[in-house]
Amino acid sequence: MKLHLKENISLKVFNTFGVEANARYFAEIQSAEDFLSLLQSKAQDQSMFILGGGSNILFTQDINALVVKNNIKGITTLKENDEHVWLNVGAGESWHDLVLHTIDQGYQGLENLSLIPGLVGAAPIQNIGAYGVELKDRFEALNAINIENGQSVTLNNHDCQFGYRDSVFKRDLKNKFLITHVTLRLNKQAKFNLEYPALYQAIQGLDNELSLKLISDTVSQIRRSKLPDPKEIGNAGSFFKNPYVSEALFKTLREKHTDIPYFEVDTDNIKIPAAWLIEQCGWKGKRFHEAAVHDKQALVLVNPGNAQGKIIQQLSEEIQKSVYEKFAIQLETEVNII
Repeated sequence: MKLHLKENISLKVFNTFGVEANARYFAEIQSAEDFLSLLQSKAQDQSMFILGGGSNILFTQDINALVVKNNIKGITTLKENDEHVWLNVGAGESWHDLVLHTIDQGYQGLENLSLIPGLVGAAPIQNIGAYGVELKDRFEALNAINIENGQSVTLNNHDCQFGYRDSVFKRDLKNKFLITHVTLRLNKQAKFNLEYPALYQAIQGLDNELSLKLISDTVSQIRRSKLPDPKEIGNAGSFFKNPYVSEALFKTLREKHTDIPYFEVDTDNIKIPAAWLIEQCGWKGKRFHEAAVHDKQALVLVNPGNAQGKIIQQLSEEIQKSVYEKFAIQLETEVNII
């Protein structure tokens, strides 16, 4: 089936920052077959840009390409045994809806990742994580289509080269594949993960019996208390990664800042909350032209009205500069800047 391409389409409603940007061409796909049809019909020199939920992206200019909105749906049980179940999920499914589905089915593994915005197909690209769990802990494999030649491939956990909010799709395979389906391995028996201090403390304060739903609801409540709703104010959640620093640098920093919060990753690396660094530089709640830093969470940049993508990018660069000058730490963006 040959899909009809739309021209000069606004992407404002397709990104949670709510910034204005136009796509030269635009198409929505419902299946892998739709995408193969697009590959066959497009001009050889027409580049493609794959768009998911738009919740981890900042457009700073128009997209002179064919923007493909991935709407591939479906949740299928591939196999199961006494301990585990393997779910194959369409890349266009809402991530949070998937989490709620697994909880309804009594499958354990995703409840700590509740209320993360975006679609399933973006989860392995970002290696999403929260409250002591990362996607890689539940990931089995994914199906994808090579944009250049249309060939289908299956990549396992090792192939994806997962790192902290990172994968091979942000490096060697960037913009080279369309992910169609993701396979996750979940537990049939509850094995609750309460290692993250904030989650553990919140759960301890409740009288309810521990359950998947209780953990999911608690995580959602914590996230809502910290992060603004994109439907109310434009944002893409945490804009920066929490930086890892060497033990030597950390000791130097701690001599000057005795109250610096930290997490020991291993013997060589210390993780420092980026929000604390940004707040120490005076950015929390600060306005920058039409953009701003959220007044409750310094890690979140917001579009209170009609900020252009370039203004939000400039704000992020000013924050990076301040943090580097004060702490000698280079913040990396978690949001993809286009």
